[in-house]
Amino acid sequence: MAAPVLTAASTLLCPHGGTVTVMATGGATVSGVPVALSTDAFPITGCPFQIPVGVGTVPHPCVSVIWISIGQTAKANGVAILTAQSIGLCIAADGVPQGPVIVAATQPVVTAA
Repeated sequence: MAAPVLTAASTLLCPHGGTVTVMATGGATVSGVPVALSTDAFPITGCPFQIPVGVGTVPHPCVSVIWISIGQTAKANGVAILTAQSIGLCIAADGVPQGPVIVAATQPVVTAA
């Protein structure tokens, strides 16, 4: 099934509301905007997540994304293009998975099978 392609202009969030930045390295573009590839970096800023410790809390924000399910049929320069159906996990600095990436907005025109 076809799904909208993720690009550097897509809006992605961590499950706690932090902003995921698509650091697209190029290879293909949609309306002049680089598409997101499975090998790109996806840093997260502004995640407010904290974990309870004793009588207080300790910051434990999401800092990056790893993709665990990517579309294998659409590729740019031999690398998988990410779509709205790709599944990514937000990861803390200590490597702990903290929940799935939320795809809030994609480009509306191009889809990949």
